[in-house]
Amino acid sequence: MSSLNFNTNWQYAEAPENQDHIELKEQYELFIGGEFVKPTGKKPVYFDTINPANNKKLASIAEASTADVDKAVKSARNAYDKYWSKMPAKDRGKYIYRIARMLQERAREFAVIESLDGGKAIRESKSVDIPLAAAHFFYYAGWADKLDYAYPNRKPKPLGVAGQIIPWNFPLLMAAWKIAPALATGNTIVIKPAETTSLTALKLAELIQEADLPPGVVNIITGAGATGAAIVNHPDVDKIAFTGSTSVGKIIQRAVAGTNKKVTLELGGKAANIIFEDATIDQAVEGIINGIYFNQGHVCCAGSRLFVQESVQEKVIRKLKDRMETLIVGDPLDKNTDIGAINSREQLDTIQNYIKIGKKEGADFYESSCPLPKKGNWCRPTLFTNTSQSHRIVQEEIFGPVLTVQSFRTLDEVIDKANNTYYGLSAGVWTDKGSKIFKLTSKLKAGVIWANTYNKFDPTSPFGGYKESGFGREGGLHGLSAYLKF
Repeated sequence: MSSLNFNTNWQYAEAPENQDHIELKEQYELFIGGEFVKPTGKKPVYFDTINPANNKKLASIAEASTADVDKAVKSARNAYDKYWSKMPAKDRGKYIYRIARMLQERAREFAVIESLDGGKAIRESKSVDIPLAAAHFFYYAGWADKLDYAYPNRKPKPLGVAGQIIPWNFPLLMAAWKIAPALATGNTIVIKPAETTSLTALKLAELIQEADLPPGVVNIITGAGATGAAIVNHPDVDKIAFTGSTSVGKIIQRAVAGTNKKVTLELGGKAANIIFEDATIDQAVEGIINGIYFNQGHVCCAGSRLFVQESVQEKVIRKLKDRMETLIVGDPLDKNTDIGAINSREQLDTIQNYIKIGKKEGADFYESSCPLPKKGNWCRPTLFTNTSQSHRIVQEEIFGPVLTVQSFRTLDEVIDKANNTYYGLSAGVWTDKGSKIFKLTSKLKAGVIWANTYNKFDPTSPFGGYKESGFGREGGLHGLSAYLKF
């Protein structure tokens, strides 16, 4: 009688996402006044946007100068005075709804471009980023003509011109978070995407043009830090909305001090993810994986600090390591890929430097044994155990697939440990006891707290932090307030 031989070294067959349906230009200009225009100057400046999975150039992107920023702000002001502020709210809502439908119809195209430009796994782009971006436009389209109901007896009015600066980790979603509520409340916009991930914002500009939005209502300009600084410092910008690092957020806060500009800042994070002994361990482990690894750790709310109750610590770490070994790091456009490419060489160097610091500090290091592609920016899912509150890898934001683990015995102890950080953006709690959840939500100093899940977003729910994670909220009814005066 023959015996069955099970080979455990099998691999998935490649399942690449089709790219035939996308269209990318060799060169992209600035989107100002409803038209794509070249940067000012005798020798317009362009920079390359690179595919982080293979280091190949995708396109050339225009770099906006101070003069271009001024041109965009004037265009937004003219559109505000001439069109947008005078348009009936229900008609503004129709435009936003049109953008949402068009984005929904072209979701596959946007998802592929997002993964090409940012390195994110196509499963994340297709199932999270693009659908959520469309959902935000749908949601705020519904609010456009209901502001008097949202704020009874307060007579809400738009601020005017909103200057918005977004990061590279969720390029299109961050654009939707900021553009949709600003439009719904009657403001016009000058928005700058991150220099390493500008393509989906520029494709959104094409979509806005096709939607026949009045010229100048949304202006999308590209560039690096100097372009963002010019937006922040422009005297005719009424509102600054920034998502990015805490260090840049502090610079912005100092720049607008003494002005009448309204500001919201969504900054860094070092989120605590807490597992109690009564939690469903397998569910919790999967939540940890989702919270730190599936997105390459490229989210400010990533659950990068894991606290496990001492009685189940050994079990959790064993299951966590087993699950890490199943993760596939590779081509972002392969549907089998769990962890895509790190967005830039600079960010990869930062992550690798923190890994060296963690080893030097004496923490126990573990990384999965998965193979890595020869070209591109890659980092295996990494785990540090036996860490303490004083370790830099515990205190400082790494923004990569690096998880630190500490144990605790009592509820009060873990509250103290979780709150021992400069940040206060998000947290996660895993327990079977509702009483623990309610106590933790009142004691943890974090703007968003998930219970028995992690990294779940909805346009109806506000998002934002405390302390050095910024101030103000985006999403939900709260997201409207940031663009209104009363």
